[in-house]
Amino acid sequence: MSNMPDTDHILRQSAEQKYATELEQLKQQDQLLKPTGWQLSAHAVRQFILGDTALNISKKFYGDDALVDRALVTLMGKQGLMLVGEPGTAKSMLSELLSAAIGGSSQFTIQGTAGTTEDHIKYSWNYALLLAEGPSEKSLIPSPLYHAMQHGKIARFEEITRCPPEIQDVLVSLMSEKQMMIPEMGQQHSLHAQQGFNIIATANLRDRGVHEMSSALKRRFNFETVKPIKDRTFEIELVQQQLKQELKDLYKEVKIKPQVIELLVTIFNELRTGQSLQGANLKTPDAVMSTAEAVNIAHAASLQAIYLGNGELQAGHLAQQLLGVVFKDNADDAKRLRYYLDTVVKERARQDNDWKAFYEASREF
Repeated sequence: MSNMPDTDHILRQSAEQKYATELEQLKQQDQLLKPTGWQLSAHAVRQFILGDTALNISKKFYGDDALVDRALVTLMGKQGLMLVGEPGTAKSMLSELLSAAIGGSSQFTIQGTAGTTEDHIKYSWNYALLLAEGPSEKSLIPSPLYHAMQHGKIARFEEITRCPPEIQDVLVSLMSEKQMMIPEMGQQHSLHAQQGFNIIATANLRDRGVHEMSSALKRRFNFETVKPIKDRTFEIELVQQQLKQELKDLYKEVKIKPQVIELLVTIFNELRTGQSLQGANLKTPDAVMSTAEAVNIAHAASLQAIYLGNGELQAGHLAQQLLGVVFKDNADDAKRLRYYLDTVVKERARQDNDWKAFYEASREF
């Protein structure tokens, strides 16, 4: 019996697993100059992320194409890449895609939290071996960033501003000197980063003020803002595509009317922007109203339709998921949503059956 995992049944594949065929195809045909330490040329990485119909490479990032170009230029240089934006704007996904295409792995990842320590960024020790044999390569436990430096890969630092400032600043010397000192093994012992190493960090704009980055660390990064999708028509198409991918084989088990997806995207777009399509001003909720969250709502509602309904995704299913998931913890958000429902949605319900079904289902909460 093979010990290799069956990637077809993994709940979430990494980018390098999910798109292994595309990455291999790009490697085979890529004849352009590659930056030192990269497995693909910058042009091929761009094709991988933004898609190429001629090569049958799928588009994976929907947003500002020029941002991808600027990110690639940054990662070819000495500075790290900082992706900032609202929740759900695909910062982490873009970070993962870049890492997988450039270095072949997106797994060298540090998750920033209030409990992140210097050991998580640099290294720790196997204390049993440390006591028995003293500090050595054998007793040292490398961090993901250590591995990335050692092998010339991209390290990812998710939600960096959730870490205390003194922990964030551990990166300052690492990014400047491109080496990691290990004084426990002697004053001259250090790890030198290999060609191809760099760092992609992400930060949530809603976390501003949680832990501000020092000016010294900011200078080590180029900042790029990943913005929400503004084009409602394009967002509708994207939600439909992403929902099909999320459902996989179950997609054929559910009937999804385009009007229902349009309704969902319209609600998210109006609540996110604070303005209805008719120009009425609305109070924006604190809840995340991103395209990614819209896909999550549509996915959950589709599962409800398949397993607890008649197989047809209805606006009422969306109402139950939206109200039960997005607005469950915030009383102020509930008031804002109720105002939206009793003004904008109620008026549309008089003229459209899908909006009527959504409104009637929402009155149960």
